[in-house]
Amino acid sequence: MEQLTFEQMCAKTEIAHNLEYQEKPVSVATANGRFHLIGEHCWFCKDKTLSMSVNLPVFVAVSPRDDSSVKFYFQQLDERKRANLASLKFKKEDRWANALKAIIYGFTSGGFEVKGLNITVWSQVLPSAGFGITTAIKIASAWAIRKLYSLPCTDEQLLQVIERGNKLFLNTENHIADNFAAIYSKPGHILLTDHSTNTYDLIPFNFDDKVILLTDAKVPRIDLWNKDSVSQPENVLLLGELKERKTNVYGGWKYEENPNEVNEVLSVVNEEMRRRLLCIMKEHSSILEAQASLEKGEFGGFARAVNHSHINMRDLFDISCPEIDWILKRLQEINPNPEDSRNPVSCGRITGKGFGRVAYTIMNRSDEENFKKKLVEYERIFGFKAECYEVKPAGGVTVVR
Repeated sequence: MEQLTFEQMCAKTEIAHNLEYQEKPVSVATANGRFHLIGEHCWFCKDKTLSMSVNLPVFVAVSPRDDSSVKFYFQQLDERKRANLASLKFKKEDRWANALKAIIYGFTSGGFEVKGLNITVWSQVLPSAGFGITTAIKIASAWAIRKLYSLPCTDEQLLQVIERGNKLFLNTENHIADNFAAIYSKPGHILLTDHSTNTYDLIPFNFDDKVILLTDAKVPRIDLWNKDSVSQPENVLLLGELKERKTNVYGGWKYEENPNEVNEVLSVVNEEMRRRLLCIMKEHSSILEAQASLEKGEFGGFARAVNHSHINMRDLFDISCPEIDWILKRLQEINPNPEDSRNPVSCGRITGKGFGRVAYTIMNRSDEENFKKKLVEYERIFGFKAECYEVKPAGGVTVVR
């Protein structure tokens, strides 16, 4: 991927818009991609999610039209779509443009007046990579359109715009951890979303000696089981029975740790479901451990929580794959820190709300070259050419024009 400065990317976006529509954009906004470190599968039971916005920016440029048409252009895909405000519909073949239509619907269905638009999307990373690019498109377009029309719309109302677009137009869940990460993140921080209160906290990530790599393993994404089955109301109630109020832990509660009590409550579900519910409980514990370690600036405890989380994803939630497991095992072999196994110097995990095929890894800068050599070996063994992105914690949405 060509290394460009923020200013160069912004300029390329404006140039692309000008070439496509023969006019300069009136408003340009940018939002970053992101990945979830722990807890993205636990939102439905009011748990927590640990997320990182990263410097994989999406730029959205807009200019007004004199009619009710909406034209969409994605520069890197060299694709064009169109719609009309009077008959805005979801179309499977429109793919990335549906995210933009959802935001326009979110505005108009909320009583905000939006007229015809010319829209350009510029992103070096495509939505298919699984790094939160689609969410970034939604967020950047919402901020750009608000600026364009000077809409009397607060940030809280914009969250409602996004929610209406997700739920009513796209017919999908509105994951607030996705939205919060794209909106409220700050450079050098990790964002922790509490789904029980719809709030977030920013936690410093003060490990400048570490490098963060996102690896797209390029493995075809296959739905191994119906992920909605675990979020059924009866399962949520079971997990609710196992929550205990604790004043001395982050968020004020944790899950029951007595195995006899846990086994008794979960005895009413089959073994497959029991493992997945146990995984959710363990994810919450991993988030608490990661949060406490980050606050203290202790990388070892944070890395241990991440590594445990991947094991749970693999063995209990059943969403990993041999390719991702192979990559993460090679990472641990590079610098195993045999003197203190409780304080690993690197960590990694599969990431993604669905059955993702992306891994994030955090390691010493001195180990990066050896890790990338392993990815060459990975291609020879599995036949997939992995794509690797070096990233760092980034900020939230910004209007740049």
